[in-house]
Amino acid sequence: MTTQKSLFLFHRTSIIFIAISSILINIPAQASCQNKLSNVSQVSASNKSNEAGNIVEIAASNPNFTTLVTAVQAADLTETLSGNTKLTVFAPTDEAFAKLPKETLDKLLRPENKAALQQILTYHVVPGTVDSQSLKSGRVKTVEGNPVHVTVSQRNGIRINKSRVVQADIKASNGIIHVIDTVLIPPGF
Repeated sequence: MTTQKSLFLFHRTSIIFIAISSILINIPAQASCQNKLSNVSQVSASNKSNEAGNIVEIAASNPNFTTLVTAVQAADLTETLSGNTKLTVFAPTDEAFAKLPKETLDKLLRPENKAALQQILTYHVVPGTVDSQSLKSGRVKTVEGNPVHVTVSQRNGIRINKSRVVQADIKASNGIIHVIDTVLIPPGF
């Protein structure tokens, strides 16, 4: 065998040896990384299943519900809407509250009008968890006592009285939220 062939085989063997060694050295490191990534994915997945806060926490974390959250606090309904009782809330956005005359909203937020504010807010709440697929046209009794009129149609979507559901099925740990574009006023209010 010539010297050149020997050198060539030596280099080739060395390169193969180095390549195999680096692969063998990296396998435990890659496995460790995969295990860590797998653990992170499992933690993330378990956090996602527990991510949904209660109705008040979800509303408080959404910048479109600042007026609603203020009203819930003024009416002393925070604990009720944060509890374990399953509820469906038709949640008016800040734009929905802006449709009310400013003096009306200011008046409702005063401590002496807490009972009236509670009446209006509980008219937006239905006992139990009712997702958009379960909503049927007809009258649905609210926590306030008076029913709301639900209209479900292919053409117009879901309406609660004269309000339109603009986003449905926001899941909370204690129920579900349907976002509406108009504040609901109980009959005779």
